Amino acid sequence: MATAPVRKPAPDEELLSPEFMSRLEQLEILSRKIFIGRTKGERRSKRKGESVEFADYRNYVVGDDLRFLDWNIYARLERLLLKLFMEEEDLNVTVLFDTSKSMDWGDPHKGLYVKRVAAALSYIGLCNYDRVSLYGYSGTLAHEMRGVRGRRLVSQVIRFLENIPYDGVSDFTAVAKRFAVRYAGKGVVVVLSDFMDKSGYADGIRYLLSRDLDLYVIHVLSPQEIDPALAGDLKLLDVEDSDTAEVTISKPLLDRYKANLQSYCLDLKNHCTRRGITYLFTSTRVGFDVLVMAYLRQRGLLR
Repeated sequence: MATAPVRKPAPDEELLSPEFMSRLEQLEILSRKIFIGRTKGERRSKRKGESVEFADYRNYVVGDDLRFLDWNIYARLERLLLKLFMEEEDLNVTVLFDTSKSMDWGDPHKGLYVKRVAAALSYIGLCNYDRVSLYGYSGTLAHEMRGVRGRRLVSQVIRFLENIPYDGVSDFTAVAKRFAVRYAGKGVVVVLSDFMDKSGYADGIRYLLSRDLDLYVIHVLSPQEIDPALAGDLKLLDVEDSDTAEVTISKPLLDRYKANLQSYCLDLKNHCTRRGITYLFTSTRVGFDVLVMAYLRQRGLLR
């Protein structure tokens, strides 16, 4: 029986190198929408507020706060004009990443790849004083780190990601529903998964869309899943729920598998695109640094 080679990541394999972290410091996470948070951040929105950055004037109307009248202009022009200021913006950045058993596979390793992308996005957010939340999921939101901000928490975030095991059966629908019920804010949400989920993706995406989030879906597969090197009579085992199937691997069967996989990925892409979600497919053969520094910038998530 022929099997695909799989390399397990070393326990001490680092998620982010110091050199790559210095490159990430030049980036920031963007939102296609304006989100106002509960506390003051370092970003500026198009709304007018009460920060120290002057924006514009408008005519005074009865009921306006007299503290913001420009008395110098009144002394010169005898006009009551109200000073307007740019309101600061607090960007919430959330990464939902799959930690089910199917992620513990592939060469390069799918789970490590996803953790590295999650670590990179978290680092960018923390360097820009965004509010960062991480959720590792399988059948539930099993691993959570919510609402952290500031560069001083980078090492804590890295340890959190490194210590998450790959376990359980993925249930994206149940996880997305739970997340939508609990998540009160607005912001950027990035979903990282192989989407090898028997419950499908449509209902889960619908739950996330109900929160009016700025959604990005990153679909990650290993080279062995895209182009399996298998032949002969095999007994295939589902690593998540232990379902088995006995098959004879032939070229026509492999061709049909590849066609079905391509169709599935295209359906997921079209489903996301029609709903205003940015979809990105990647093989783990593509360096995660290339994904972050090139592809995510091209898709508008990073600048």
